Amino acid sequence: MFERLKDKLKNRFDRTQIVLLLSVIGPGIITAAVDNDPGGITTYSVAGSHYGFMLLWTIIPIIIALVLIQEMAARMGIVTGKGLADMIRENFGLRATFYIMLLLVIVNFGNVLSEFAGIAAAGEIFGITKYIVIPICAIAIWFLVVYGSYKIIERVFLVASLVYVAYIISGILAHPPWMNVLIQIVTPHMVWKVDYFVIIMGLIGTTIAPWMMFYLQSSIVEKGSKISELKYSKIDVVSGSIVTGIVAFFIIVACAVTLYANHIPVNTAEDAAKALFPLAGAYAAMLFAFGLFNAGVFSAAILPLSTAYSVCEGLGWESGVNKKFKEAPQFYVLITFLIVVGALIILIPNMPLIKIMIISQVLNGILLPIILIYMLKLSSNKKLMGVHANSLLFNIFTWAICIIIILLSIFLTLTYIMPIN
Repeated sequence: MFERLKDKLKNRFDRTQIVLLLSVIGPGIITAAVDNDPGGITTYSVAGSHYGFMLLWTIIPIIIALVLIQEMAARMGIVTGKGLADMIRENFGLRATFYIMLLLVIVNFGNVLSEFAGIAAAGEIFGITKYIVIPICAIAIWFLVVYGSYKIIERVFLVASLVYVAYIISGILAHPPWMNVLIQIVTPHMVWKVDYFVIIMGLIGTTIAPWMMFYLQSSIVEKGSKISELKYSKIDVVSGSIVTGIVAFFIIVACAVTLYANHIPVNTAEDAAKALFPLAGAYAAMLFAFGLFNAGVFSAAILPLSTAYSVCEGLGWESGVNKKFKEAPQFYVLITFLIVVGALIILIPNMPLIKIMIISQVLNGILLPIILIYMLKLSSNKKLMGVHANSLLFNIFTWAICIIIILLSIFLTLTYIMPIN
């Protein structure tokens, strides 16, 4: 009898745990999935086509860094109930917040342009002109973000996250030599060329972006996650980061097996998708192109939302998709501006999109170290975080990672400003 009662209680406890996990899961997976945007897919494609499997070893340390940084953002959001921009304003002043928000808007606007450029490129692969696909997608994104509740938007984004499985399938269909792939993962392979290190820094920059920290923390606050749910939020963050790494891994593998093996270096994700047709087969190439389209739409919705969250929190304005326009006018005006203007610019013929993307990457390199330092100071503050403040060991390890990222970001910025031949 006691055994039967024990089993019932255990089953009920297990079901409760699962329900709690499902109720919390979302922000971490969505944030990490959006990380694989057209810019990220391009970076992974270039890495695989130029260096084959040689850069696969970078995936594991990059994902470890992503987990630690995202975990800090999630923990701060749950413990304080405030977004990152809000915390920076309250603890470091309005002036510092204003300049950070100004730089963030510029960087994110450049990223929004790259997302719409990815949509246009994917549309052309499928034979649809950008003058049709961009307006349709922009209107759909605007209606979803402006008129959808947080729950609806989160569910749509979670479904969109599943589409990244297309890249995993593309990688498998390319039939890579798995033993060689495994060796390259666990064996760092160094090529002493500037381009090699620039691509490594590009991999870091595209995987760990400033907007992610702001969006993750803000979405957790709006979701209303509680301290009792902290461990489930950590599972969400870790799961999302691992999925990001897996997708990046298979994109690199697909391009290494097909493009690198046939000496076809590419410079964009569109080039990679087109080149895959004769080398990996129509199914693999179409999946790759479809993934690019999904990534563009997905990211073009998240980036304006993330920017609006950050700016409104930083300047003390109301924000949140659960609020009506009258309650948060600045929030919705900023979202509308980024979507509409971003889409219109991509429709202009002969726009220098590559230069725009490079400028946004330079600014991203400047902003990332600043945000990381603020995050570490805030998450280590026991007055703010209490028993959930960073431990000494966590701080030592995370500061070491941040210093490396800072040095690499500075070097990446300098290589953009003063190219090394």
